[in-house]
Amino acid sequence: MPTEHIIALLITERDKLNRAIEALQGSAKRRGRPPKNPMAAIVTAAAAPVAKKRKRQSAARRKAQAKRMTAFWAAKRKKAK
Repeated sequence: MPTEHIIALLITERDKLNRAIEALQGSAKRRGRPPKNPMAAIVTAAAAPVAKKRKRQSAARRKAQAKRMTAFWAAKRKKAK
């Protein structure tokens, strides 16, 4: 195969992959005026912030919270009667 043909096939494959990635990421429709530089939108989408890690409760803290909520709902039921 000639080199030009291989390069053309690789470029078409790359374009297909880029379209698939954009489809999976969803429509990130911007509001307002489009940027002057079309590549700037791609860079900002790629540099999206990473989600924060959740703080996990310890078993003792969960147990204390469960006790407080049980008491809360018991008081609420008592008040409703």
